[in-house]
Formats: sequence, structure tokens, C-alpha cells
Amino acid sequence: MRYNVGMTTLMIGIEGQTLSEQDKKHLQHPLVCGVILFARNYENHQQLHELVQQIRAIRGENFLLAVDQEGGRVIRFGKPFSQLPALGELGNRYQSNQEQALSMTHLHAWLMAAELLNTGIDLSFSPVLDINNGSDVIGDRAFSQDPHEVIELGKMYCGSMHTAGMKTTAKHYPGHGTVKADSHHHITRDERPQHAIENLDLVPFRTLITADKIDAVMMSHVIYQDMDEQPAGFSSSWIKHLRETLNFKGIIISDDLAMTGATGAGDLKQRFLACRDAGVDLALLCKPDLCTELLSQIDHSDAPGYPRTMRRLQKLKGHSTLHKDRPFWDQQRWQNAQRAFNTLKQS
Repeated sequence: MRYNVGMTTLMIGIEGQTLSEQDKKHLQHPLVCGVILFARNYENHQQLHELVQQIRAIRGENFLLAVDQEGGRVIRFGKPFSQLPALGELGNRYQSNQEQALSMTHLHAWLMAAELLNTGIDLSFSPVLDINNGSDVIGDRAFSQDPHEVIELGKMYCGSMHTAGMKTTAKHYPGHGTVKADSHHHITRDERPQHAIENLDLVPFRTLITADKIDAVMMSHVIYQDMDEQPAGFSSSWIKHLRETLNFKGIIISDDLAMTGATGAGDLKQRFLACRDAGVDLALLCKPDLCTELLSQIDHSDAPGYPRTMRRLQKLKGHSTLHKDRPFWDQQRWQNAQRAFNTLKQS
């Protein structure tokens, strides 16, 4: 079954700390609507600011810039950006002091989002709403092994991202935290019955979507075999579940098409078309050499609904609530938040 066919655009990776000629060519492709940045793209704040300006000069202010700046193991930008702890540390604090944990969660989210927005980055793909339930790749990236604690901390985190001016991206739907193998490196399969997933992994997603805290959802590349033999990110059944059962109206994003967990859908073009046919709005392709390969094979005829998707994606644009004419560390609000977070962390 195909669902919402013809609507998929691409967010791509770039090579280094300035734009190469190949990067510039990629940016001008009609299906590219954004760039996802990595540690390879970061040397210091000034360099990042200049890279952002380079990209904006080619594609304008409506072009999306994103990063995974979760905290803990997943931090792409070094100092002066706050080197925040993993979300699991917030969950650990919740065990001993719920009030402190919620305050730390608010400050963690606000600092992360405010710093990126001030620098011209629209999105951090956050928060992780997976359950910490034995996965090699998730672990302390998740708030907790208890779905109700994930809900409480996730609500606070999303609300604080919104306060800072950033849209939220819940990942990895319908839940990667119970699947031990890492879908970056393995074709991964969840053999549990659907009701087990519904009663554990899906609970935070369902609750926060209902509470209107989620602007985008990133799909996992796990095969949940009781629902579909396709990984969730290529599954029209899971997309339909998200759209119709959970009534999700926001943006649906694939995980990286280069991951081993995605390879079951075929070659790169077949993976892109599988996203399209399933109803994914935005597909990620993070490796520049693979971007060259895919972009040479596709054009607007492969995604006939892309102009409407481009307009929908503007809902994910960030809007800094800090002054854009001064770096974040030179502003009183940031200084106060940084001081408060450090005090709580040390208490």
C-alpha cells in the first residue's frame, strides 16, 4: 500500500568546514531542502558561523540547517557550545529529586536550542523518546527505562525547546530502545508482538503527540515484523499508524539512508523511492559521496509533490529568542541559564 505518494525531499551532509564545489552543486539540486551538520563540519564558532552564511548565500533563509546535538555521546559541536550531559543523567536525577531533574531538563533543552538558533541552526533532532531497554545504540541517550518518566522529562524538554524557539523532533519511532543491535551497522529486527510495542515503546510518542509537543518524528530503521517486513522508515503501515492512529499532523523524517538497517530496501535510489512511497516528508543522506550518487539519479519527477512538501517543511524553521547580533555566551539570559544548570548539576 502506498500512502501520501510523491512528497519526499532530501536533507544532505556536506564534506568539511567550508563548502566544496561538489557541496555547492548538491545544494542547488531541486530536491535538497536542508543540510545536516556533523563534527567534521565544526572547528570553532566563527568557522561554523561562516559556513552557515555560505549555505544561506546559496539557498536563502528558508533552507533548513540541522544537527544532532543531544548531549553526552552525541555532541557534534565543541566549545563554546555547552557540553551537555546525556539525557539519561536527567533520568538518573529524576530518581532522587524530581524537582531538580525537571529544572535541569528545562535548562538542558533551552541551552541546547538557544545556542544553535543564535548561530543560525534551525534544528537539533531532539529529544530521544526511546526507552532505555537494552539497546546498544540508545542506552543513556534515552531519559529512562520507565516510559512514564520519559513522558514527564520529554514534556519538559519539548516545552523548553519551544520556549527557545526550536521545533521538536521525537526519535526513533516507534522505538529503538528495546532492540539491542545498532541499525547503523546491522539489519535489525524486533520480534515482539505489536501489543508489546504499543504498551511500552510507543507510550511516550503517543502521549507527547496527543499533548501537541511534537513537531516532527524521525523513523527508525528497525523491522518490527509483527507490523511489516520493511523497516519502519520505509513502511506505509507504520506511517499510516502514525498519521491515522496517532493523528500526527507534523513532519515525518527518515533516519540516514546510508545506514545498514536501510539497505534491505535496495540501492540508494530504491531507498529514496521507498521513503516516497511510504509517505516520508524528509529523507536524510549524511555521507557526501553517497549524495553525489543519489542526486545524479533523481529529480523533481521522482517526487512530484515536492513543492508542497517544501512549504510544509518551513514549519520546522527555528526562530532565535536570543539577540542574533551577539554570540550567545555574551548574553545575560544564556549566562544565567548556564550558571543555574551548573549549580544544579553539582548539587
